[in-house]
Amino acid sequence: MNTLINLAPIILMFVIFYFLLIRPQQKRQKQVKQMQSDLKKGDSVVTIGGLHGTVHTIDETIVVIEGGDGTKFTYDRSAIREVKSN
Repeated sequence: MNTLINLAPIILMFVIFYFLLIRPQQKRQKQVKQMQSDLKKGDSVVTIGGLHGTVHTIDETIVVIEGGDGTKFTYDRSAIREVKSN
């Protein structure tokens, strides 16, 4: 019984870490993965490098983004940070 009382603060600390750090991060990763899988041609996107453009072509793992001056850049689908609302 005494060892359980001694371990209670450590167990409590792990529970707090789970709910404050681990769980929200998993939720964010799930939302990003969903956003990346819902990409479609014509979406305005921002990459993790800060490039703003429009999805020109999309494949399972590759996204071709058209910049403002008509240039086309090829990125991995995982490089898309957000989809901007028009």
